[in-house]
Amino acid sequence: MTVPHPIPYQGSKRKLASAIDRYLPESIDTFYEPFAGSAAMTIYAAFHRRASRYVISDSLEPMVKLLQAIVEDPESTAAKYGELWHGQASDDAQYFYRVRDRFNEHGNHVDLLYLICRCVKNAVRFNSAGRFSQSVDRRRLGMRPDKMRKAMLGVHFLLRGRTMFRVGDWLETTKDAGVDDFVYMDPPYLGTSVGPDRRYHRQMTQKQLVDGLMDMRTRGLSFALSYDGTTGGRSYGPPLPESIGLVQIMLNAGISSQSTLAGRREETVESLYLTPGLAKVTPSRQLCEEAA
Repeated sequence: MTVPHPIPYQGSKRKLASAIDRYLPESIDTFYEPFAGSAAMTIYAAFHRRASRYVISDSLEPMVKLLQAIVEDPESTAAKYGELWHGQASDDAQYFYRVRDRFNEHGNHVDLLYLICRCVKNAVRFNSAGRFSQSVDRRRLGMRPDKMRKAMLGVHFLLRGRTMFRVGDWLETTKDAGVDDFVYMDPPYLGTSVGPDRRYHRQMTQKQLVDGLMDMRTRGLSFALSYDGTTGGRSYGPPLPESIGLVQIMLNAGISSQSTLAGRREETVESLYLTPGLAKVTPSRQLCEEAA
């Protein structure tokens, strides 16, 4: 069995999950992912049995509802996606946009899944009014229903019965985390939260992030944070202040999808910030690497 991924979300940490996993604590009670998106790190952690329980949360309510539906009712959710997928036709150029309008009006979570699967490069974009704004990718039809159902059942198997779902601000959804837990965060990057290239339904300034991280440090929480970096030598934003007391590690994220859209081939290097004590690869992970 491979790690299942029913939500093909550009910018998810699916490709970097194994590199990030090298720095997770040996023993985790509850694994929190407050900027869940496609919940790639939670799914990876569950696949490798890194924690006893999981908390998936996001400020985008339809995304949380989608993840909850996948975990708790995969057959029905897959069937509804299949209806949407089969409803599209090659000669109906406006089908995607009708679904998009409906999602922007009602926020249905299965509509959101279809839009993610069909939009350009799976690159989800929201406008300043918080409405889904990305266009359709006319070169493909999105994940086939049979493949989607298999992926959903895989996630259901990994997370059923031991996962909580929350909608809200990241500090609020992690307020009950303790010293035996672990928090993985992939918030909106500064380079895509300010200026003309805003990609998320809710933005975040670096000051808001720093203040929240300082609060977590005061509480003695263990966490990892994916934040900013460089693409083709261009920096997304300045490093986080050293006063937070985090260790910064650079991870190669491969070819940038956003640069590919612009006709360039550039590598992305992302920052991973860790609380002290996590920067050294844990012994069990080191043994696995040497055995490989």
